[in-house]
Amino acid sequence: MTTADPHLHALYPFLHGASADPAALDEALLESVRQKAAESGHVREVFFAANAGRLVDAARALADMYRRDGHLFCIGNGGSACDAAHVAVEFLHPVTAGRPALRATHLGADSAMLSAVANDVGYTHVFVRQLLALARPGDALIGFSTSGNSQNLLAAFTQARSIGMLTIALSGGDGGALAKSNAVDHCLSVESSSIHRVQETHVLVYHILWDLVHTLLADTRGSAAEP
Repeated sequence: MTTADPHLHALYPFLHGASADPAALDEALLESVRQKAAESGHVREVFFAANAGRLVDAARALADMYRRDGHLFCIGNGGSACDAAHVAVEFLHPVTAGRPALRATHLGADSAMLSAVANDVGYTHVFVRQLLALARPGDALIGFSTSGNSQNLLAAFTQARSIGMLTIALSGGDGGALAKSNAVDHCLSVESSSIHRVQETHVLVYHILWDLVHTLLADTRGSAAEP
C-alpha cells in the first residue's frame, strides 16, 4: 500500500511510513474497527429511513407471487452471487420454526451451465439462457449488483420482463443502470461508495424481505407444520 491514495492513508495510517510501536498499532486497528462499524450502521440507518416503504412493497409483490405458486430465481456475481445463494437458502430452508419452504433457485449454482454459456455465447447471457428454459410467467427474479451496472443482470432482467416475471434488484451507489431500467419493478439501492457497506446492508434487506414475505403469507398458507 502506498501513500498515493489519501483515502487508504486515512483508513490505515499505521501501514504507512515508519513502523509504529505495538500499542499505537493496536489502538489504530481498534479505531479502524470502530469507524467501520459506525459507518456500516449509518449506511443501514440512512437506507431504511428512505426505503422502508419500498421494501414493504417488494415484499407484498413477492408474497403475491408465492400465493400464485410462483418460483423465485436469484442471481448475482462474485460476492453478490453469495447473497443470491443465501436468499435461495433462506426461502428453501427457513430456520424459523413453523415457516414452510418456498420455492427458490440460485442460478449461479450450476457451474457447468455457467461455463458453457459463457464460453459459447458470452457471460452476458449466462442467466438469460437459464431463465428461458426454467422461468414461467408469474415467477420472480431477484438480482444483486453493488454497482447496478452488471451487464448479465441487466440482460436477465430484460428477459424476465419479456417472460412476465416480477423483478426485484438490490444495488448500490446511485442504483446504476438497474435503477433506471424499465425491466425492474422494485430497485432497492444502498447509497454508499463502499462495496462492503452495500453488501452488509443487502444482507439485512433480504433477511427482512424474507421475514415480511412469511408474515404476509401467514394467514393464507395454512399450517406450516403440514407436509
